[in-house]
Amino acid sequence: MLLVFIIFILFLLMGMPVAFAIGIAGTLFFLQNPQLPFTMIIQLPISQTQNFPLLAIPLFIFAANLMNETGLTYRLIRLAGVLAGHMRGGLAQVNVVLSTLMGGVSGSAIADAAMEARLLGTEMIKKGYSKGYTGSVTAITACIAPVIPPSIGLILYGTIGQVSIGRLFTGGIVPGLMMMLFLMIAVSITSKAKGYLPERKRPSIKELGMALIDSIWAFLFPIALIGGIRFGFYTPTEAGAFAGVYAFIVGALFYRELTWDKFKRTLEYTIVDIGSIMLIISLSGIFGYGLSYERAGDAFSRFMLGLTNNPQILLVLIVGAVFIAGMFIDSTAIILLFTAILLPLVSEVGVDPVHFGLVFMLVIVLGLVTPPVGVSMYTVCSILDCPLEDYIKESIPFIVAIVLVDLLLIFFPDLVLFLPNLVFGKD
Repeated sequence: MLLVFIIFILFLLMGMPVAFAIGIAGTLFFLQNPQLPFTMIIQLPISQTQNFPLLAIPLFIFAANLMNETGLTYRLIRLAGVLAGHMRGGLAQVNVVLSTLMGGVSGSAIADAAMEARLLGTEMIKKGYSKGYTGSVTAITACIAPVIPPSIGLILYGTIGQVSIGRLFTGGIVPGLMMMLFLMIAVSITSKAKGYLPERKRPSIKELGMALIDSIWAFLFPIALIGGIRFGFYTPTEAGAFAGVYAFIVGALFYRELTWDKFKRTLEYTIVDIGSIMLIISLSGIFGYGLSYERAGDAFSRFMLGLTNNPQILLVLIVGAVFIAGMFIDSTAIILLFTAILLPLVSEVGVDPVHFGLVFMLVIVLGLVTPPVGVSMYTVCSILDCPLEDYIKESIPFIVAIVLVDLLLIFFPDLVLFLPNLVFGKD
């Protein structure tokens, strides 16, 4: 299995798409073990997608794309400008706040980073921000999106690990807000050093109130999502269908910006997004079978527990290992391959699955913004025509900010568990 994993990494470093790298490497495992029936290579990808909770993923993707096409994003940009434009490093602060607000809509760091690079990134460069600074702020602040509900990553983790998605969604709120706070502090410190000034004057109460009212449907969405799950109106999977209906009603009836052309464009984007994610999910079944057949999880658990039984130290070691793995492996693949290995390990030393899920998610998203395979990093640098070395140099303070948040979550679990226990009760 070690050889298969090495080949998988080599394929990724060669630039092969993640889905094909994981599928081909997994197939090589069956070639190494001819006693296994080759029909499983066909059966495993099919069975991997026959999972009802996974239906939430295409539904939430559709809802997010629909909201982006119906004016919600532009209203959130205006709100973020009112909330943070008067602070030091005005547009960079707006970028952080917008990522937090968009986290309650998109659930995807890559989509969020691409959107902000086009809308805010180009404007930041025009206003005198360096390309490296603009690219690092845009890509790394978008890491908030997969933490605040609805989150595609948390749906995958909850589905694989049999963890309550409602509790995961609720548990992501405080960590997401902490990421916003720490990143805003990082922006303030770096902006002061670079001389980046506020964008506007402090807003009046009236102006703030008008911006909030104009964006009210974005704020109501995650509240309705979690509230509906809590009170049993729908399951997390059915919540995806609710999200689609919600986005359609808001765009067609309240904002009245949903046209037939925008709806067709939404369907096109959604099909592309779903196809790429579901192909990785299905082909990961081949690779995942090899891990379970070789009992890789048991071997890893024995190794880690041989180092320490302390829950906090164990989590720090896991975070370090996942951070390194995230530099080479796609974030979706990490969730699919390692959840089944790591969750039983941390549960054995008494770590709550919801707590671990958020700690796990925070370090996974860093893989999107670190070389050599950071998808968000390359997306933003491509849009902004930003040299990679400039991005890497400017990104360090923001990566440190997210790592500090993750360490706080490790040593203070109630930061994650307080809201889920309040809303759903203690397990």
